[in-house]
Amino acid sequence: MLLPDGYSDIPHGKVAAVVTHLEMTERPPLRGDPPGAWRLRKVEPPALDWYRDLYRRVGEEWLWFTRTGLDDADLAGRIHAPGVELYGLVVDGWDEGLLELDFSEPGECQLLYFGVTAKFIGTGAARFLMNRALEIAWSRDVGRVWVHTCTFDHPSAIAFYQRSGFRAFKRQIEVADDPRLDGRLPRDAARHVPVIG
Repeated sequence: MLLPDGYSDIPHGKVAAVVTHLEMTERPPLRGDPPGAWRLRKVEPPALDWYRDLYRRVGEEWLWFTRTGLDDADLAGRIHAPGVELYGLVVDGWDEGLLELDFSEPGECQLLYFGVTAKFIGTGAARFLMNRALEIAWSRDVGRVWVHTCTFDHPSAIAFYQRSGFRAFKRQIEVADDPRLDGRLPRDAARHVPVIG
């Protein structure tokens, strides 16, 4: 179903975002690593508590909610699935960034989750993390690397992905229950997205 031109009402208790899908079909030149004492570590197998904590610290401000309501079995099924790899961006001995890659589709890599905690936004940590993500992705037999982001995300997210070599290829509207109303996220999360419900 296509949305008509003009405004479309979103029911109370729901949130709506414009989702932009971006891809690259050849290995781009990497941007230079910024100065910083960062390193990447592969986490295998990822513990559920570790994942939930880092997912929350990285994504709560951007209204990441699709994994917040999963029970242990469902979450383990996703993050322990064949082809899924998880990495932490380590700063001073702490994981401050999350990289989740999905190689389950032959010839493709999806950046499922990518981000750094709030205190490292704007420091170059995300560029370091993206450089490592692209090195890992293109070290495999892939012809496409892709990611999606939405209007809940950091306002510079699309420009960041484009500077990294991605190009937009599709746009969608996502409508979902507001996770701040059912307790999956705190009521004051993502203040840039008003709660209506």
